[in-house]
Amino acid sequence: MSTEPTPRWRVSTRSGNGGNTCVEVADNLVDRVLVRDSTDRDGGTLAFAPAAWRAFVELAKRG
Repeated sequence: MSTEPTPRWRVSTRSGNGGNTCVEVADNLVDRVLVRDSTDRDGGTLAFAPAAWRAFVELAKRG
């Protein structure tokens, strides 16, 4: 029986400092990256394949 690790959440470095625009990311899982709104942690979580998340981050860095 395999035990999956608990998501390790961190606030995105691109989130605003006002506290109302924070995105949290858990990228320590093997098969997916989780994303949620830190101001509404029970409001739902998006899941992405790691390759899709990396592609998104690269495009976001380019503007």
